[in-house]
Amino acid sequence: MVEQYTEDSIITLDWREHIRRRPGMYIGKLGDGNSHDDGIYVLIKEVIDNAVDEYMMGFGKKIDINISDQKVRVRDYGRGIPLGKVVEVASKMNTGAKYDSKVFKKCVGLNGVGIKAVNALSIDFVVRSHREGNVKAADFSRGLLAKEYPIHKSDEPSGTEIIFEPDPEMFGKFHFLAEYIEAQVQNYVYLNSGLVINLNNTRYFSKNGLMDLLEANMSSPGMYPIISLKGEDIEIAMTHGTQYGEEYYSFVNGQYTTQGGTHLQAFREGIVKTIREFYKKDFDIADIRTSIIGAISIKVEEPVFESQTKTKLGSKDMTPNGLSIRNFVGDFLKKELDNFLHRNPDTAEILLKKIQDSERERKNMAGIQKLARERAKQVSLHNRKLRDCKIHFNSNHERRIESTLFITEGDSASGSITTARDVNTQAVFSLKGKPLNTYGLDRKIVYQNEEFNLLQAALNIEESLDDLRYNNVVIATDADVDGMHIRLLLITFFLNFFPELVKKRHLHILQTPLFRVRDKKNTFYCYTDEEKRNAIVACGKNPEITRFKGLGEISPGEFKRFIGNDMRLEPVVLRKDDTIPDMLEFYMGKNTPTRQDFIIDNLRVEEDNIKPESQEIPLEEAS
Repeated sequence: MVEQYTEDSIITLDWREHIRRRPGMYIGKLGDGNSHDDGIYVLIKEVIDNAVDEYMMGFGKKIDINISDQKVRVRDYGRGIPLGKVVEVASKMNTGAKYDSKVFKKCVGLNGVGIKAVNALSIDFVVRSHREGNVKAADFSRGLLAKEYPIHKSDEPSGTEIIFEPDPEMFGKFHFLAEYIEAQVQNYVYLNSGLVINLNNTRYFSKNGLMDLLEANMSSPGMYPIISLKGEDIEIAMTHGTQYGEEYYSFVNGQYTTQGGTHLQAFREGIVKTIREFYKKDFDIADIRTSIIGAISIKVEEPVFESQTKTKLGSKDMTPNGLSIRNFVGDFLKKELDNFLHRNPDTAEILLKKIQDSERERKNMAGIQKLARERAKQVSLHNRKLRDCKIHFNSNHERRIESTLFITEGDSASGSITTARDVNTQAVFSLKGKPLNTYGLDRKIVYQNEEFNLLQAALNIEESLDDLRYNNVVIATDADVDGMHIRLLLITFFLNFFPELVKKRHLHILQTPLFRVRDKKNTFYCYTDEEKRNAIVACGKNPEITRFKGLGEISPGEFKRFIGNDMRLEPVVLRKDDTIPDMLEFYMGKNTPTRQDFIIDNLRVEEDNIKPESQEIPLEEAS
């Protein structure tokens, strides 16, 4: 029976209730910390944004961040919140100084929501403002004021201190991954040369801005020295590497716009136009941009983002006066990149050769690509290999952040996942046997090998990651030696041809339980031997113990709980010092005595299986 729609159906929520009922509107997805875009990292970002905005306005040269267990502390040394407004700034929606562009120009947080969302989604939230020798503090819990302290004298320098602990009622059993927070902090210092951020007593600082960012993220040296161009409200860095595809890092007012936007599109267009005019040749767009790695940072008054999480710039104008972002970026490149190439003929010559090499390779590949696309149609991609999710059928781009593709092997495993999945947001791609080891092979293999060709098509990453169809790409294989080998082969494929998929933190490993321990009253699913021992103790005498050696042995009914809200994903993370060519050569190249010694030293024997003690990446932890 349909509920009656009456006056009683209309509900008015206060600000904190609205945030807690609809957190996705404010921080994207909740998550448990395994994914870089999980909500707990957005909470940290919202607080740091405010501290960085103070630096951008010329107040305070350092920020202290301490993260211990599940508590976060951020202390800046800016002006401090006006003492009479401390409570309102933390708990009253649409309250803040950033509506006044004279006080905060070209900042990220412009809508007075961010810190309030942190407050509402934290079990404990403390705000302290030190200002001109005085301090004002207030304590909150889940957005409710717990205690307000009177203003009193303080010997501490001016600035704002925020301490918060995300609410486990909202985020469950979450944890912070150091790699994600370090990446956040590094981006802040790259974009704000001269700013010092101390994260758990480790100092982060950048002298060369986006040039440092590219050097830190490149897996191998560029074909030519990084081109660094700086102007008022804009900075650009670029080179060409040896990887396939394009790789970009884009920022607006210090905000990492992971989904790009109008500024990134203008950057990509401007590079093509400038290079064509410089060489006086109508090069193909792909030949110019293939293997490029670039970064752009612009500063805009009152930027318009496409969501509260600010991952994509929607502004078309720089200012209310109507200055076009496209023209601003394009004109800057036309002048500065053209001047650079004229002043650096050696770089211009290398760049020209690179474009010509790409042109030859593209023409040689054209026939292979055409046949591959025809074959993809013939095998009926969407019926044979890919069981898609409904998000893509109704073009719901806003929900794409929730989408997941499971890559699995074998009919029984793919059958279990397909039956158990959420058909709205989860898709399944089925492999047939072990994939090819692509180490040392060129891009032709992506089109010649049917499974890789279909996987590339399913992900929609042939040209770039811009239209990646799934936010999370999850390798789901058995917890045995063969399953581990398949994982390594797939990771090798992505690192070899689509490294940006890994660098942008889209690739994950699905963790499923190794054991089920149960008696007449209790059932425990155990992911480690320690969990199994604890479950045996909890069950008492003679419990039934099942060892899941393959995903196909887990019934769809059970599988549903392992790929639902409590799904455990281990992100594939490249460490700062990892270089992809060297890493692939060591782990996937010829079997050298050094690698044999490494494997022997890292064997872990656990009952009847040889398996790694941890399934996290870097690669050696999965060898």
